[in-house]
Amino acid sequence: MPTPRSTTAVPVAPLLAGLGELLPGLRALYEDLHAHPELSFQEFRTAGIAAARLREQGWEVTEGVGGTGVVGVLANGEGPVVLVRADMDGLPVKERTGLPYASTATGTDPDGNEVPVMHACGHDMHVACLLGATAQLAATRDRWQGTVVAVFQPAEEIGGAPAMIDDGFLDRFPRADICLGQHVAPAPVGFVGTRPGPVMAASDNLRVRLHGRGGHGSMPETTVDPVVLAAAIVMRLQTVVSREIAAAQTAVVTVGSLHAGTKENIIPDVAELMINIRSTTPEVRERVLRAVKRIVLAEAAASGAPKDPEIVPFNTFPVTVNDRDATHAVQGALTEALGEGHVFTLPQPVTGSEDFGTFGTALGVPSVFWHFGGSDPALYRDIDPATLLENGIPDTVPANHSPFFAPVPEPTLEIGVTTLLAAAAHWLTKPTTGV
Repeated sequence: MPTPRSTTAVPVAPLLAGLGELLPGLRALYEDLHAHPELSFQEFRTAGIAAARLREQGWEVTEGVGGTGVVGVLANGEGPVVLVRADMDGLPVKERTGLPYASTATGTDPDGNEVPVMHACGHDMHVACLLGATAQLAATRDRWQGTVVAVFQPAEEIGGAPAMIDDGFLDRFPRADICLGQHVAPAPVGFVGTRPGPVMAASDNLRVRLHGRGGHGSMPETTVDPVVLAAAIVMRLQTVVSREIAAAQTAVVTVGSLHAGTKENIIPDVAELMINIRSTTPEVRERVLRAVKRIVLAEAAASGAPKDPEIVPFNTFPVTVNDRDATHAVQGALTEALGEGHVFTLPQPVTGSEDFGTFGTALGVPSVFWHFGGSDPALYRDIDPATLLENGIPDTVPANHSPFFAPVPEPTLEIGVTTLLAAAAHWLTKPTTGV
């Protein structure tokens, strides 16, 4: 059953007062953040902007949490503690949107390579929306009571939430009663989707180093070719989901990187694969991981590899799970704020992954995560938004991690601020008499 709304809960309308005057500045902030993305754990400029804005608004600010994380605390009398979170990092993607504020930035990746950097996942939108929400909360302190903890998290793309937890987050800041987060999606602007239970998939990443025996390209019989071995593994892995996972279950196996050799006529000694696995239940996750490892080892044996492959896990994300009652409450609050027909229940988890759930799990409290549309409605002309739940996003619409992904600033910013405030308002309380 849905969590009943408290009779002392704050209506969102008073918290939105004056938002229209804030929007031009928020748009300028968003465009600036978009033009200056930073890689994971390198978000120094972005973190500095977030910290400075929070201080100007009157928040108590702590920097350098978990590396480059920023935490703002606004204590405003007795009441629940609400955690709201945005992530800050960009991706090693070369932007191709053609926007006047498109990124031309570069950065240095963990392997020391210079790479292009882009906000291809919308984290710039998340930061701008949360700073808009924190500004409204600070400006309307006479309308609500409680404490808000605003978290600007580094390195979501590689798992920065655990770094904040490991940096004493649980003891350094007020312990939240509810954790709230959101993500901009390639859905039509104005629509929101979430679901109780699993809402985003687990992600397992494997770095696989294959060992062969190098030699001259003209004499392959004297070698064990790791390129051919890698190709065999890539093709065989395509059967894991299609032949070992039931049609009603969800899993994805992707080989996102394959590197081997330096010259066309030299067979190398090694090849390296980077494999990404998505799943939504512990049982499917274990089945897929076992199958991937079995195939890698078996193909290496079939090729006569001189030694077994090295299989090293990294950047693992758990399933993001929404608390059932809290999700129903958030859906009601968002519907009240956006209107009927704009808030949908997702039929199944999104196959992307998140580390947001780390906060709720570590604190032992409910958490709710939702997706809000940021794509130009013109891209969805003649498409009923409700059909997207069954048919998915058309392949003509740039999705997250695409070099063409860029949410439209208006009205996405306004909606993103509104959804954060509406969800938080359900837990905040009205001021008591005399406050």
